[in-house]
Amino acid sequence: MQHPQPSPETGVPAIRVGIGGWTYAPWRGAFYPKTLPHARELEYASRQLTAIEINGTYYSTQKPATFAKWRDETPEGFVFSLKASRYATNRRELAGAKDSVDRFVRGGIAELGPKLGPIVWQFAPTKVFNAEDFGAFLELLPDEVDGLALRHVLDVRHPSFACEEYLKLARRHRAATVYTDSEDYPSMADRTAGFVYARLMRASTAFKAGYAPKALDAWADRLRAWAGGADPADLPLAGAPAPAAGRPQDVYAFFINGAKERAPAAARALIQRL
Repeated sequence: MQHPQPSPETGVPAIRVGIGGWTYAPWRGAFYPKTLPHARELEYASRQLTAIEINGTYYSTQKPATFAKWRDETPEGFVFSLKASRYATNRRELAGAKDSVDRFVRGGIAELGPKLGPIVWQFAPTKVFNAEDFGAFLELLPDEVDGLALRHVLDVRHPSFACEEYLKLARRHRAATVYTDSEDYPSMADRTAGFVYARLMRASTAFKAGYAPKALDAWADRLRAWAGGADPADLPLAGAPAPAAGRPQDVYAFFINGAKERAPAAARALIQRL
């Protein structure tokens, strides 16, 4: 598969589509060939998709050598999105997360080099927005590590974040807000950074590719419109004119939840449409 690479000369944005992780038993025989060795699953998945969101980094610390291994097993242009450590986000006072943030950022992620994509800071659904505390947390997020520019994404799941005060903080720190396609969490479509990050969580076993064909058509239209600079608040229906374009921006979309067994098929179907 040809992996998208934004051109610094033309400013052409990249649209990357993927799944969460690459190890899941029901994917054997459906996504992965039955005879494929487990040790080669990442090698295979990274040539079918254009990005993977790593969930394991949320639960446990990875060694620098592990990040280097992932880098070497994947093709040029492939990107990993990393979920940051839960010890930084699952706490009563976010302002005190400095040690956890530093430990994660400086724990070897720079080994991914150009394959290091956005870092997702995911907060519990019970975490209520507190402007002072959340603002102090955003101050802790570094702009770079070992010369690599960092992109931060905020996955906020409590309805209290759907307010102008939160959006102003996110914009000030150039942190993207996850657009969540879900029945369980709020979907904030406001653009708070120079890129868009979507997590698609409505996959169903009723469809071979997780989503109905028309829904995938609509998502392809949305991703193209977003890459052209449209605000995430503008969600065109399939076949509808694209919203007014602005400054081109990278777009990331991951099939994460719902019928997880359908995630690879959904991602590949969307990539084909793009």
